[in-house]
Amino acid sequence: MLKTRDLLIEIGTEELPPKSLKSLATAFSEQMCLALNEVELGFNDINWYATPRRLSLLITDLDITQKDKEHQRRGPSLSVAFDNNENPTQATVGFAKSCGVEVKELEKLESGKGAWLVFNTILKGKKTNEIIPDLVEKSLKRLPIAKRMRWGNYNIEFVRPIKWMLILFGNKALNCEILGIKSVATSFGHRYHHPDALEIKSPSEYSNILRKEGHVIVDYNERLSLIQSQIFSVAKNNKGNAIIDPGLLDEVASLVEWPISFIGNFDPEFLKLPKEVLIATMQDNQKYFPVINDKKELMPLFICVSNIESNNLELIKKGNERVIHPRLSDAVFFWEWDLKYGLKSHRQSLKEVVYQKDLGTLYDKSERLVKTLSLIGEKMNLDIDSAKTAAALCLCDLLTKMVSEFPKLQGTMGRYYAKAEGENNDIAIALEELYQPRFAGDKLPKTLSGQCLAISEKIDSLIGIFSIGKAPTGDKDPFALRRSAIGLLRIIIECEIDIDLKDLLSTAASSFSNKSQSLNCINDVYAFLMERLRNYYRDEGFSADVFESVFAINISRPLDFHHRLVAVAEFRKLSEAKSLAAANKRISNLLKKSEEINSIKIKDDLLVEKSEIKLARKLENYKKIIAPMIDNHNYKSALTELSGLKKVIDNFFDNVMVMCDEPDLKKNRLALLSNLNSLFLETADISKLQD
Repeated sequence: MLKTRDLLIEIGTEELPPKSLKSLATAFSEQMCLALNEVELGFNDINWYATPRRLSLLITDLDITQKDKEHQRRGPSLSVAFDNNENPTQATVGFAKSCGVEVKELEKLESGKGAWLVFNTILKGKKTNEIIPDLVEKSLKRLPIAKRMRWGNYNIEFVRPIKWMLILFGNKALNCEILGIKSVATSFGHRYHHPDALEIKSPSEYSNILRKEGHVIVDYNERLSLIQSQIFSVAKNNKGNAIIDPGLLDEVASLVEWPISFIGNFDPEFLKLPKEVLIATMQDNQKYFPVINDKKELMPLFICVSNIESNNLELIKKGNERVIHPRLSDAVFFWEWDLKYGLKSHRQSLKEVVYQKDLGTLYDKSERLVKTLSLIGEKMNLDIDSAKTAAALCLCDLLTKMVSEFPKLQGTMGRYYAKAEGENNDIAIALEELYQPRFAGDKLPKTLSGQCLAISEKIDSLIGIFSIGKAPTGDKDPFALRRSAIGLLRIIIECEIDIDLKDLLSTAASSFSNKSQSLNCINDVYAFLMERLRNYYRDEGFSADVFESVFAINISRPLDFHHRLVAVAEFRKLSEAKSLAAANKRISNLLKKSEEINSIKIKDDLLVEKSEIKLARKLENYKKIIAPMIDNHNYKSALTELSGLKKVIDNFFDNVMVMCDEPDLKKNRLALLSNLNSLFLETADISKLQD
């Protein structure tokens, strides 16, 4: 007799939100997995399926019943279970009655913590088909749905109205009610190709029947792969290459159940528009895939993915061509209007747009950026006049018609409009690079002007928002300051900009009208940035103790911090590292008890043991060797060189009593160790390294 069966769950709905379809499906799978584990039902695997009109799970080899469980109920302690005549007390009688047995059937449990009467029994496992409806309902209620809907006269809430529900356990459809919806014994195919009911005889044939009879590809990843293959093929047949944005590909796969891809054309006259505008129009407005030639130039083509297999595909093609024409015409209007109006003309209009009610307008922010970038530019040898111009213009494109229509083109359109007005290339590029990196892993500004402008903007946001008490809390970060902080640190480190973070914060804070308020938050912002730096290096694969070894010596220049971190990570691979880390930890503990030793010089006449004499001599030699390495930020070589002290340090601790009874000798030996400790601290505190 079979002990397991496959389970199919299909929730049929009105069209689900495409941008969250995949996350809903994976969350449904995860929640159902948790629910099954909670009730201790075993299974082999869970496969999720998702289309615009359904969320489905196929759970293979699911136990048909819960396992029987041993259960023990503890009753009164033996000290009160019986009276002096060994007759059961009322507590014992009541306990036995609640268990449905006689007192004589109770057992005794004795342990080091005491002794009690207990009742041992076997709890019979429930049948799986009795449990499934409750598990499914709990899983659906736990889905991460930002905004739930109600429909009809139902008091039910879900992401979209539920149209049908199929629960098939083995070859039997369960007759149940979930979220107020009664289950049915059938599935349904494509809305147009096969709107009628489809009989599913077993869970394993679900995918094939939906495909062959229902014109539905239920496997999300299979559908996405098919769409990608179709797009590549269509582009190749038209002597081009498709631009496939991963986010758009996901969205399109979430919009269709039976994908059919085809080529469309638009008037080549529209190619006079910036490439980014055409791509944004096709991708954002129409969900089309642009096509480029071998020279990476846009072709007057687009690829559309339809959700229907038409007998007259040409008619659908012409319909889409008619739709895109007015969209591109609008873009031409925006482009020509913005060129006529000019970028600088928006500068004064920034005074009318509130950036944040406590921090003023966009104009106020741009004025702060002019001041901050000017001060940074002096240190970075920037052309100050160009830097000021870039800072003054960097927010102006936010008020253009094109950016109002396509917000993601902010910066990009600033570059185009600045060049059209005759600004030099450095200024134009800086306007676009202001927003980089836009997301994790995004490209960084390439020009020094762009890097400094981006740094100025991000540090201004951090100081400003912290100064008005709106710092991120928990998972709430409405101003995306964590992203700004990581972006700031990435630019400084990966673009190799040697700048002091505390100086940078002070520079930015001095640009605010309320200086006392902005200056007061510098320490908080610095701590916030260092915590982000910790996360950054964790993601880069550096261990926590390696980070702590550099963090402990208060390095406020992120690029310098990076060089030290890399050096410590390499040092840790040396055979001497473990012993030296332990020795430094021992030295730190000794010095903590004698903090005044730091200011005492080593007295040669108090060096009496051979091991301490040798260590003192080596120490002086190494100071001369290490100094130029530290000056040149060659920390890796410095630590490698210091590893040569392992033997002499080991000998010192083996042969010299540091905390001896003679005060002068003890102070001198502690001074020796303090000097040694300081030498290592020139790079990092390696005592923080773990075994």
